[in-house]
Amino acid sequence: MTIPKQPDGGQKAYREAVSMEVPALVEALCDLLGLRLVAQIGAVRETRAVRQWIAHERAPSAPTVRRLRDTYQIAHSLSESCNPEVVQAWFDAMNPMLGDSSPARLLRDGEGDETPLRVLAAARDFASGSA
Repeated sequence: MTIPKQPDGGQKAYREAVSMEVPALVEALCDLLGLRLVAQIGAVRETRAVRQWIAHERAPSAPTVRRLRDTYQIAHSLSESCNPEVVQAWFDAMNPMLGDSSPARLLRDGEGDETPLRVLAAARDFASGSA
């Protein structure tokens, strides 16, 4: 009988990202990135909307939820090897691996599956010290 190995950070981040209810997901993402970055990635103008998502007073659209789940997976993976200030700075800063765009902006404006994959690859490179 084979004993399953403990999930690595990427698997754990993925499992959490897809299994959390939206309010818990948003709250956890705010803990990792802060209200301002979550609002930016969620494409809302005010952090009040993010607080309303957490409080069950308002629900983000389905495309926004997908972006937030992708973002959580990436942020959680980074947080395994970087402190919160570094994770926040990484999402907010221009990134040469991403055409000098910030990951937060790309996640907000990107369409399709390619953008989160590019951002995740850049995060993994950064966390491994390759970037």
